[in-house]
Amino acid sequence: MIGIIDYGMGNLFSVSKALERLNAPYFISEDKEALLNADALILPGVGAFKDAMAKLKETGLAEMIDTFVDSGKPFLGICLGMQLLFESSEEHGYSEGLKLLPGKVVRFPGIAEDGSAYKVPHMGWNKLHFKKESSIAPNRDDDFVYFVHSYYADTKDEVIIASCSYDKEVPAVVGRNNVYGMQFHPEKSSKLGMHLLSNFASLIQEG
Repeated sequence: MIGIIDYGMGNLFSVSKALERLNAPYFISEDKEALLNADALILPGVGAFKDAMAKLKETGLAEMIDTFVDSGKPFLGICLGMQLLFESSEEHGYSEGLKLLPGKVVRFPGIAEDGSAYKVPHMGWNKLHFKKESSIAPNRDDDFVYFVHSYYADTKDEVIIASCSYDKEVPAVVGRNNVYGMQFHPEKSSKLGMHLLSNFASLIQEG
């Protein structure tokens, strides 16, 4: 069963409804023991990085996540939840992250190299380009998914499964070992988003 971490800053309804459409059993909880016993965990997120990390640390959920990841079971961060997987963020001042993946979260500058301005936040449909094989990558052509974010992960190529272009290459699906992240909202991203979530849910059976 998949546990959805409730720390007061996640879009729990849309993620849970997506899992229902996939017939994937799930539960929503803030209880650390219950979450540790899940077969997989999802960390959703909306809002500011610093506030989210403060809540995870205050509640002991950050420590629980470390323990869960060490167990080898699948873990997925969505949107802000993906950004929290990295080492740090510059949003509203420096803040340390969960340090599960290498890199830092930085803001889109809004000015391209040629001096032209572009819109921040990055909002709307953008095409994913898959860069390498992964257990959660679909066996299909690249397609469009839905983004809403002003910050992106500045990370190493080795953890980037798929990216999109928005002035620069933006990591959109990341992963290393049993830890995965999606910058966009898979639950709002039509067939490709649901396919990615389905592949994540199937990791339970593989395990």
